[in-house]
Amino acid sequence: MNRNQVKSAYLWGGLGQSVTDFGLLVKFKLTLLVLFSAVMSYAIVGKGNVSWSGMILLTLGGFFVTGAANALNQVLERDYDRLMPRTANRPVVTGRMSVSSAVLLAGLMALLGITLLTVFNPLTGFLGTLSLISYAFVYTPMKRTTPLSVLVGAIPGALPLIIGCVAYEGYISSTAFMLFTLQFLWQFPHFWAVAWVADDDYKKAGFYLLPSKNGEKDKTTGLLSFIFCLLMVGNATAGYFMGELGLLAMLVLNTLNLYWAWYCWKLYKTCSGAAAKRQMFISFMHLPFSLIVILLDRLS
Repeated sequence: MNRNQVKSAYLWGGLGQSVTDFGLLVKFKLTLLVLFSAVMSYAIVGKGNVSWSGMILLTLGGFFVTGAANALNQVLERDYDRLMPRTANRPVVTGRMSVSSAVLLAGLMALLGITLLTVFNPLTGFLGTLSLISYAFVYTPMKRTTPLSVLVGAIPGALPLIIGCVAYEGYISSTAFMLFTLQFLWQFPHFWAVAWVADDDYKKAGFYLLPSKNGEKDKTTGLLSFIFCLLMVGNATAGYFMGELGLLAMLVLNTLNLYWAWYCWKLYKTCSGAAAKRQMFISFMHLPFSLIVILLDRLS
């Protein structure tokens, strides 16, 4: 291999690593889930009658705001991330990206993302700003002090559904509230299952995220997860009586909610890692499937 080939390979290798590090910095997979929620709520309130330009604008604005929040989260938690094997390879932790570079990227993404969301209307831009600030500067520092951080984090976690609705409608409608409540409630059995599975890892960094009194693996997690699944049954039923859902959509959603509740009950009864993993895997399917059901209901 001659000198030019070596130089080219080095440049392409460096570019590839930079792209990988950017993906890690913005937590690309998590960001995609956030974008899916926002875009789906936008399509739901628009009953499928949405413009491609609006979808692209919402996707870009949501990506940059979410990416900024995740980047700031990694800057603030860099000393704790290095203690956990699953986060020890993040770019700020390893030094592949400096703190100043990560903060600069976060600032640029925040500015661009909020600007793009404000193109829809000022309320959309405000909600994007609220989501970023509450996630990075309220939820993130609370994770080491109290399990109530899950409650606080569920608010910015569910705001993308309101943001998508407000981007289309310009105000917070009953549909926006129903969708927000769906994802707000969904996060508790989802995150507690994740926290159970990754409990040893989290404790290395001083994160005690399970809802029991001492943050231990006990029946509290399964019982509260079960209760939140029942609250989702109530949300879907209320949506039907409010005229937000058709009868078939309500029945499908509640079948899914009760199916998930059954496995949360199993975690309550067994306190086993297998039950927690099952609860977690069902959660990955639950939210996207629920939003698709609601969208199809609106299109019918």
